[in-house]
Amino acid sequence: MTTAADGTTGRYLVLMDDDWTEATQELNRVAGIQAVDSAEGGLAHPLWDADGLMMQELGVALVSADPDQVAALTGAADEPGPITLVEPERQVFAIGAPRVEEMAELDETTFTWGLQAVGAPTSTATGKGVRVAVLDTGFDLEHPDFADRTVTSMSFVQGQDVQDGNGHGTHCIGTACGPRKLEQGPGYGLAYESAIYAGKVLSNEGSGADGGILSGIAWAIASGCRVVSMSLGARTVPDQPYSRLFERAAQRALAAGTLIIAAAGNDSKRADGSIAPISHPANCPSIMAIGAIDSGQQIANFSCGTVGSVGSVDLVGPGVDVYSSWPMEMRHRRISGTSMATPHVAGVTALIGQATEARAYELWARLAQTARRLPLPSTDGGAGLVQAP
Repeated sequence: MTTAADGTTGRYLVLMDDDWTEATQELNRVAGIQAVDSAEGGLAHPLWDADGLMMQELGVALVSADPDQVAALTGAADEPGPITLVEPERQVFAIGAPRVEEMAELDETTFTWGLQAVGAPTSTATGKGVRVAVLDTGFDLEHPDFADRTVTSMSFVQGQDVQDGNGHGTHCIGTACGPRKLEQGPGYGLAYESAIYAGKVLSNEGSGADGGILSGIAWAIASGCRVVSMSLGARTVPDQPYSRLFERAAQRALAAGTLIIAAAGNDSKRADGSIAPISHPANCPSIMAIGAIDSGQQIANFSCGTVGSVGSVDLVGPGVDVYSSWPMEMRHRRISGTSMATPHVAGVTALIGQATEARAYELWARLAQTARRLPLPSTDGGAGLVQAP
């Protein structure tokens, strides 16, 4: 995959209308694109090789197209018919932030400060029966902390299996779904009895593209996952329009019972007076955008905020100096970012899902209603700090 200076890959995303049963035939009729059906072929027809890959759960196709084919698709989108929108595919990245070297003294003998902040230790919910998808750099499938857990995995990265050669994904899965009791070190996982679905949509180098992310979302929906956690994104500028295609895909995910939660981004430098807008795709209205706070319940210096008219912070989670799992031999590590706040919210979502049997829109409402209000403007903290049931 090559990337242009504007951050696009040269491929395109095509959105079909709500009745997309003849989508593959329409792509062939309009632009001569032979698309394979992801629901039928899976990775037997890799998304990076096929001229077109149809993600049935989302009504979205990823296509490789020459300029004449793009013009034909765009023209069809301007006319009544199944094709409603064409967008360039963008590159996205794991969202990381610099390590915070000094943090207030905290008692993390039993549980991490993040678990304590969201009230997990006093919750009776475990996440049992709830499927949680984490779309990231994969997972260390041999990690000893997860020896007794069932992990369903799939890679959407060309030439790389799901084994995490980066660490970011293993860390996020640990926070959302990891253990509470360890022989050494604090318990760090929220939904510790949930079903783990590890989707590798970012490479071991920490980069990926829209098509892989959407394929991962479609896989999560087809797998019955109630929550999708995405600690990834691409920078935006103030008032940059959100992706209409991702927004429609997120709406379709909600309709299918799946809530998508994504990192707000780490591009702010608040100490210098700079607040950056929410990253793509978290800036979509139907994707829950998560900011980060530190152990003093202050907004993290790097956390993106509500800037302009596009994108807003919905909730915040612990995101500074977060202890969680890391690929062996290191085993555990502390890192910071809205990437770390996001799986806190995803894990709590699974706990609420188990406790209430809520899905999608109801989960979103319960997360917002039960969040603890913080002395922060809503532009930074949204509805507040997520709380376990």
